[in-house]
Amino acid sequence: MTSPATPLRVGLVGYGLAGSVFHAPLIAASPDLVLDTVTTGNPERAAQARAEHPGVRVVATADELLARADELDLVVVASPNKTHVPVATAALEAGLPVVVDKPLAGTAAEARALAALADERGLLLSVFQNRRWDNDFRTLRALVADGALGEVQRFESRFERWRPRLKGGWRESGAPEEIGGLLYDLGSHVVDQALVLFGPAVRVYAESDVRRPGAEADDDTFLALTHANGVRSHLWMSATTAQLGPRFRVLGQRAGYVKYGLDPQEAALREGLRPEPGSAWGVEPEELWGRLGSGESPLTGGGTPVETLPGDYPAYYAAVAAALRGTGENPVTAHEAAAALDVLEAARTSAREGVVVSL
Repeated sequence: MTSPATPLRVGLVGYGLAGSVFHAPLIAASPDLVLDTVTTGNPERAAQARAEHPGVRVVATADELLARADELDLVVVASPNKTHVPVATAALEAGLPVVVDKPLAGTAAEARALAALADERGLLLSVFQNRRWDNDFRTLRALVADGALGEVQRFESRFERWRPRLKGGWRESGAPEEIGGLLYDLGSHVVDQALVLFGPAVRVYAESDVRRPGAEADDDTFLALTHANGVRSHLWMSATTAQLGPRFRVLGQRAGYVKYGLDPQEAALREGLRPEPGSAWGVEPEELWGRLGSGESPLTGGGTPVETLPGDYPAYYAAVAAALRGTGENPVTAHEAAAALDVLEAARTSAREGVVVSL
């Protein structure tokens, strides 16, 4: 391991959407990390990586990257879902700490096996659940912690889009080995957020549909969770929503909180913007703030605007670096990811069989 004054050297496996838009920019923006190597077998993406990160080494396969394990301090797995388990396993067996994009695995059992391997080797295994650092989720988490809502009774979370035409690619594939569909894509985020806020789920009900012509994987899915503490979470994820609902609607005994719109960080990263020290990264305008109140719809003036905390994706990699240096904790553990996968697997069973599944 490098000295505290030397940035940790990162190997990034995959330079598609996840690798190029999320991981590489956030790694490059961290003073504690340096993007050393990118793995992609696509010549256009290789050229893109070199242009966007001058000096980066590009190799074609994960095997080539792991052959230089002694020159790296961390491997980030941002390749397609079906590769997460084999690449993470190989990296851990090569003695390297690992960050894996969500979902960590296709099943909770695979996730727990990876966690056991990491624990056995004494290595960090973290899962990139970046939506824990969304502006709206950070704000809601603070409101819940402060008791502003009173005892929460129902948590509604929507990750909805209007994409009536298929884009193609493995994310829309119905092949089981691809781990495609919205349940495992956007569902990994909304379920993780619900568990962070309200703890373990004990019952799961789901409805999952394939709406678009030619689609193979679920593109319109609903989950209802009952948490051990009695809170009910209603979670929507859809690519076929012509009118988008609120991102959050959270109802408590004292008040409710309603928030529309998505965190701005993904859009900023897609546009090529980068988090810079002193910049207004993750900040949204006042007209997009959520409202806290009771007795009237926020759309007709009910409630009081609540300033949205800035989104902070850079905090994830700052926490990973601290954990690797022994000065902080793993920000998202594989065991937490396995608990979310328990819910996703139960949801798949519920939707297929039309039953409520107990965990």
